[in-house]
Amino acid sequence: MSSIKTFNLKEGMPTLEEARQRLSRVLTEARQKKLPVIKLIHGYGSSGVGGTLQIGIRKSLRQRRKKGEIRQYIFGENWSIFDETSRNVIEENPSLRKDSDLDRGNDGISIVVL
Repeated sequence: MSSIKTFNLKEGMPTLEEARQRLSRVLTEARQKKLPVIKLIHGYGSSGVGGTLQIGIRKSLRQRRKKGEIRQYIFGENWSIFDETSRNVIEENPSLRKDSDLDRGNDGISIVVL
């Protein structure tokens, strides 16, 4: 079991705007708790090309990184020991090696480095 804190943004089937508000609250809470890394569950969607929440949350993460609000993000399909960014994050936080989603190609999650 990993020490990474997981937050489920898709619970209750929120709208994209509600999920973005949850994301803001989650990031505030994570900073207050001084969590270095969190895992977001946003789901993949049923269309086969990514759902509204996945696309919208990932867009929000890109914008937040550009603004300096988060240090880094790793989309679930890249969360692997074979990905350079993932390896760097794991090196800083060795307990992440035990994360159940590592190397699983899970498009329904994103890893966020604060």
